[in-house]
Amino acid sequence: MNILFIVPSYKPAYIYGGPIVSVARLAESLVQIGHTVTVYTTTANGPGELDMPLDQPVMMDGVRVQFFRRITKDHTHVSPALWKAAWKTVREFDAVHIHSWWNFLIMGVSLICTMKGVKPVLSPRGMLCDYIFTNKNQLKKKLLHHAVGKHLLSRTYLHVTSDVEWNDCLKLNNNWRGGLIYNIVDLPHTRERVPVDNGAFTIGFLSRVDPKKGLDILIKALADVDFPFVLKIAGAGEEAYMAELRALIAAEGLEGRVEWAGWKKGGEKFEFLADVDLFALTSHNENFAVVVIESLSVGTPVLVSENVGLSRYVKEKSLGWVTTLGITEVRNRLTEAYRAKQERQRIRQEAAPIIRADFNEEKLAADYAEMYRNVNNFPLKRTAV
Repeated sequence: MNILFIVPSYKPAYIYGGPIVSVARLAESLVQIGHTVTVYTTTANGPGELDMPLDQPVMMDGVRVQFFRRITKDHTHVSPALWKAAWKTVREFDAVHIHSWWNFLIMGVSLICTMKGVKPVLSPRGMLCDYIFTNKNQLKKKLLHHAVGKHLLSRTYLHVTSDVEWNDCLKLNNNWRGGLIYNIVDLPHTRERVPVDNGAFTIGFLSRVDPKKGLDILIKALADVDFPFVLKIAGAGEEAYMAELRALIAAEGLEGRVEWAGWKKGGEKFEFLADVDLFALTSHNENFAVVVIESLSVGTPVLVSENVGLSRYVKEKSLGWVTTLGITEVRNRLTEAYRAKQERQRIRQEAAPIIRADFNEEKLAADYAEMYRNVNNFPLKRTAV
């Protein structure tokens, strides 16, 4: 098949976090099983722009990537040049997959698809969850949704990566036709694990340091536990919020028990995850959370909030602990994980093979290709989970 991806930003714009990696891995995996993938994207790189050629496509790991200049430097990502290209070519592809929402670029592309009689696959990438819909600019989002968004969304085929995301999207349109396929995750090379002996119970966090991630909840929960621990925070964020967390750590008397490990990527990311006793992510919302799979792929058990997209997977596969965001319950689940040494050892032994079976790259890529072939007559997914 000849497949078109349209996304506001693409690698190497890793400033936008996990979705950049997920979209690129999907495109590359589809190429590896014999499909042709073209990406239309902008030079967006936060407040700056990527230094990429605009007059010709760039081949990146087998994917044909066409960059277009954007005329706004914010999250709207307006690019008339990309819209013009989509208008001219969108019907030339066997499938169109658009990623993200709540920016004028993607809404414009969705309108173009509607006008051209093309039904695209839409991956909201967490942009239609309650937290995003109601947290910032909620009045503008509600007005935009009722004015044009609702109509445009009804003309798409919904793709989600977790049950949490599916349920969020159903609140906007309970007749949406769609399906669930996991993100493709870049897993580390397998190697024999050396048993971890950290002395104090070591809890790891690896992600953007952002209010959405609920680190403040984790810190407050740890303040009153009755066991020795070290919390290692790997990530970076806006300095103002980092300062807030440092002040909270000091106020809770935890300065000697929290380590700032800095940003981790590539092999060092997996080394970090493998060397902690428990990975914790008490987020207010995550439509998927690739880092949960990355942690389990090296055998490290996880503690996640019920708002993390993979929480149901973690619970069903018995690969860790799931909690609400109540500080007392988070503290209780942390204590439970600390005391369950044999359970953590079991997860150390069993998690990696489970992840490699469930997140087999070739199988997932084939599932996506099958979805593209059947967009117009794909069955309605179960109504709620």
